[in-house]
Amino acid sequence: MSAELTREVDLLARQVGHWEAPRWAAKADRGNAARADLVHRLVQEIANRAADAAGEPRRTVPRLDNDLALPDQLRVVAADLAAADPAAPVLADAAAQVRATRLAL
Repeated sequence: MSAELTREVDLLARQVGHWEAPRWAAKADRGNAARADLVHRLVQEIANRAADAAGEPRRTVPRLDNDLALPDQLRVVAADLAAADPAAPVLADAAAQVRATRLAL
């Protein structure tokens, strides 16, 4: 994984890793969506980038019953993206998207 993407994913995971259900359900600081919805949307976007980079069909990332799994889901799809070995701009865009989500929370 690119160093920048790794850093951004780690920062977001540390920011939210200790959250309980009420905090996940609260509205994000920016926008009108719940924090969990915002992070799941990010997970789906990173998964889509990984599928595109690997030349595979896009698949829907399941929304698990427990939002506490979202940081792990993000780590997995970010690793999938890195494993697909996309062009540097794709990784940079993904890192920027993670950063923007982190700041919106």
